[in-house]
Amino acid sequence: MIVLDTHAWIWWAAERDRLSRRAYAAIDGAKEIALPAIACWELAMLVAKGRLRLDRDVLTWVRQAVNLPKLSLVPLLPEISVSAATLPDFRGDPADRMIAATTVYLGGILVTKDQRLRRCRHVQTLW
Repeated sequence: MIVLDTHAWIWWAAERDRLSRRAYAAIDGAKEIALPAIACWELAMLVAKGRLRLDRDVLTWVRQAVNLPKLSLVPLLPEISVSAATLPDFRGDPADRMIAATTVYLGGILVTKDQRLRRCRHVQTLW
């Protein structure tokens, strides 16, 4: 299973040319694509802070982008929350922790350009 980091989801939904060839091929060829629910919050925060602009209001954009083919929204389960708090050798923001823990919980491969996540030895990543 492929799991999308927030930026990978945004780019898959709106700017596919920003994905690496390897990331694009992995997403395109996946039978299942998982999106941690925390990515919706992270996107909304990026917009609220002025670091991201969308062509429509945030909720409308999110509702459309979570309905992409093969994409499943993964809720923040208790198992994921607890696992996120105990990830060893992980430094980073809480959203990244939740995304990493979701990937581990699902036994998936995280599509991310984020170097901090890619260095996390407990999470399988690709870019």
